[in-house]
Amino acid sequence: MAKHTAATSMQTLPVYFAYPESPGWETPPTSEDQVLARLRSSPLLFASYQGLNDQWRRHFLDFCQGKKSLPLTYDPFFKRIFHPDIHPDRLSRLVSSILGIHVKVLHILPSEDSIISGGTLLIMDILAELEDGSLINVEIQKQAYAFPAERISCYSADLLMRQYARAKGVKGKAFTYQDIKKVYVIVLFEKSTGAFHALPETYLHHGRTRFDTGLEMELLQEYFLISLDVFREFQYPKDKNEQTAWLSLLVTEDLEEAERLVQEYPWLQEIFEEIAMLRQKPEEVLGMFSEALRILDQNTIKYMIDELEKDLEEKEAVLREKAAEIKEKEAVLKEKDAAIKEKEAVIEEKDAVLKEKDAVLKEKDAALKERDAKLEAATREREAAFAEIARLKAQVAGSSAT
Repeated sequence: MAKHTAATSMQTLPVYFAYPESPGWETPPTSEDQVLARLRSSPLLFASYQGLNDQWRRHFLDFCQGKKSLPLTYDPFFKRIFHPDIHPDRLSRLVSSILGIHVKVLHILPSEDSIISGGTLLIMDILAELEDGSLINVEIQKQAYAFPAERISCYSADLLMRQYARAKGVKGKAFTYQDIKKVYVIVLFEKSTGAFHALPETYLHHGRTRFDTGLEMELLQEYFLISLDVFREFQYPKDKNEQTAWLSLLVTEDLEEAERLVQEYPWLQEIFEEIAMLRQKPEEVLGMFSEALRILDQNTIKYMIDELEKDLEEKEAVLREKAAEIKEKEAVLKEKDAAIKEKEAVIEEKDAVLKEKDAVLKEKDAALKERDAKLEAATREREAAFAEIARLKAQVAGSSAT
């Protein structure tokens, strides 16, 4: 197999070549018609192609013609290039460049495991054991909002539980907590949220637990969040290093950028040549595209379900809040009703007092009227008596005169 240098002319990407000895197509196609003709020559292959959506069909055709590289931020392509069973050093070098320390990936572990009680743990993209026994989880996420802080925390806790279960099983009664090694969660976001973009030119965020008192105690969980879209804006910083090379590889699909990348980091040429060889294996490439689309659709459905559940929870929260407001208003109304009833009772009591006073007044009026009538009768009797006395006096006076 001939080797090519990155300085080759870029009418086509220098690392995209035909490999006659490779199985599959004898020579890579150079036009869309050639690609489609060769697809139609295999009914199964063409059926797989038709199963892709328009975007994936276009990308597949461009790749087969040597116009684009593979989208390495999708799980099947990433695992094909970085799987340690195929390339023992690549994942180690990528992880080392992110962690900032030299590590060696021993092997990939099952992405789905069971805890002691038999329950299923989280399913991870790439779960690997390092040489010192540490565990590392590498997650590739299309959307940052689908992988929030709570989920990152759960993945880290899950790694610790796996460590505990494995160490306990191996050590048995000799187990101590010192047997548990560090766990690392690396999340590569293709599209990050506004929180990441609020920190321009910062695309790698390293987190771990620290104590605000200055207490020195190294806990076991570390997090590395990488915003690839922020990195893409500053893809070729002045300081060239291996981390820049690996992250640039992940975000590079344009062939001119790939040529420049190989010129800056010649050791990446081997990877681009491997990608180019896949043009000779349409079945494998179509399988990876189909798998990537399946995962994307599955994640989209899951995200939609999560969003619907979130929306339902928010609506239920609003309903609960409204119910609480209604109860509060009902309580206020009941309080007002009680106050009104109390006022009505006071008014009724006052009315009763007033009625009682009216009855007393009426009784007094009747007594006064009766007294007045008696006084009037007594006055008339007195006047009649005075008149009778006057008459008698007059009569006496007349008798005396005669």
